[in-house]
Amino acid sequence: MCLMCLLGDVSETSRRRTTTIRNPIKCCLLNYSRRRKQQHIRCFHHHHSPHQVSFKSITMFSSSFLRLVLLLCLVSSSFSTASPSNTTAADQTLRPQEELQKLKLIRQELQKINKPAVKTIQSSDGDTIDCVLSHQQPAFDHPLLQGQRPMDPPELPKGYIKDEKSYEDSQLWSLSGEFCPEGTIPVRRTTEQDMLRASSVRRFGRKIRRVRRDSTNNGHEHAVGYVSGRQYYGAKASINVWSPRVASQHEFSLSQIWVIAGSFTHDLNTIEAGWQISPELYGDTYPRFFTYWTSDAYRSTGCYNLLCSGFVQTNRRIAIGAAISPRSSYRGGQFDISLLIWKDPKHGHWWLQFGSGTLVGYWPAFLFTHLKQHGSMVQFGGEIVNTRPGGSHTSTQMGSGHFAGEGFGKASYFRNLQVVDWDNTLLPVSNLKILADHPNCYDIRGGTNRVWGNYFYYGGPGKNPRCP
Repeated sequence: MCLMCLLGDVSETSRRRTTTIRNPIKCCLLNYSRRRKQQHIRCFHHHHSPHQVSFKSITMFSSSFLRLVLLLCLVSSSFSTASPSNTTAADQTLRPQEELQKLKLIRQELQKINKPAVKTIQSSDGDTIDCVLSHQQPAFDHPLLQGQRPMDPPELPKGYIKDEKSYEDSQLWSLSGEFCPEGTIPVRRTTEQDMLRASSVRRFGRKIRRVRRDSTNNGHEHAVGYVSGRQYYGAKASINVWSPRVASQHEFSLSQIWVIAGSFTHDLNTIEAGWQISPELYGDTYPRFFTYWTSDAYRSTGCYNLLCSGFVQTNRRIAIGAAISPRSSYRGGQFDISLLIWKDPKHGHWWLQFGSGTLVGYWPAFLFTHLKQHGSMVQFGGEIVNTRPGGSHTSTQMGSGHFAGEGFGKASYFRNLQVVDWDNTLLPVSNLKILADHPNCYDIRGGTNRVWGNYFYYGGPGKNPRCP
């Protein structure tokens, strides 16, 4: 409809009169507002109008401005699918200048995030993976990294044992057999649609600030095992991968490792890695490998994956933010990923390893305040967002969507929980404490055995008769 408007006039028919609109931009904007009100607009070719708008005159628009107009039409089309019952009077108010400004801001952000690609790979799940030169990745936009290249791999912690059951190629995009060439890293391309789903362009790729880790946590609920009271220089665990149901675009479900220092109120430092399902961030319900960091309690620093300058990726076979495959199934095959985070004793950077010996990259020490030295707490477990749709608890699932008591093959697990000490040595966790914010919604049960070491089952369905 909007493309036709660019080539002609539009006739708006109401009960009393017909108005001819010859401005192509106004046509698109009216299409947007009338769709919201479920009214009809008919665009027709210019030869029906006494005042013709030729194609030649339209091509005089700059290409960048045309892209904004067409993208605005795309926005209007996406809004038109919303049901009338969910549409408010405020939603129906058209603010073209605000929309154009938002689209301009989106384009500026995409230019920062999406770097020139040496090679592009299409994934079966719809992702586009760009192979970006290592020294041109987003991390090197940081003033303290400009002109540098990625660091050489550090020494692994003492006591590290390779997990032979861990899968190397466990992402959908790599199943085609294509990989990025030497000297590049795979980066999941961010699209306009990704950013339009976000509640705020400025907050895209960032977690909502949380004040405390308890039941008043702005809708964030947890079932975690944790250790504290010592100095921690890293953590390791194998994390069971599932596809829990997420009930709303604005909710997520994740399972991860946290390395934490500072206070939860204002100067929290965290390093995080695991898998998550986030329809708002990724546009689908695949479990995806992710990273996160912050140095000020999620206020203004840090982001997911490579969506800001920070994490430096060194691996060309793992795409952060890409879908994980295979996944576990209820009473069926079980699949987990092994993650190791540790502080390089020589340079102080925090490194991340995925699978059985695959280094992904590192968080530079200068990103942090407290974590420049060490962590004061390590957490393992699950987290969901509960927006309380309809005034009741969300039905977003954590882990497998089943309670811990169901055990192996049914409930999700963490196994082989370890921490790294001051001497760069991996040790089994001791004095593991467990916490579930709302045990009637999501719970956790720990244990120890010879094969799994320290482990726990966790998760749940969310809304149920005991969790109204």
